[in-house]
Amino acid sequence: MQKHNILVVGTTNTSESNLYQKKLNLPLALVMGSESTGIRYLTRKYCDELVSIPMYGCISSLNVSVATGICLFEIMRQEKFYNII
Repeated sequence: MQKHNILVVGTTNTSESNLYQKKLNLPLALVMGSESTGIRYLTRKYCDELVSIPMYGCISSLNVSVATGICLFEIMRQEKFYNII
């Protein structure tokens, strides 16, 4: 994917930067891990960026389908916002 200029973005709960701090330009590939173990080490190693979803309150992680929906919404929100300006 990187050979074709596709940004590879992985999600992890240990990343210093969160989903809303990064400019997520299309085209990109989104790598999601499991709720319990996250992204495997070798998969994480090949990501260009690692982002987390900010969590508030007592919830420490999200179901992968919910997390994917949040990430996709933010990617499309940014795409619409940056294409208008």
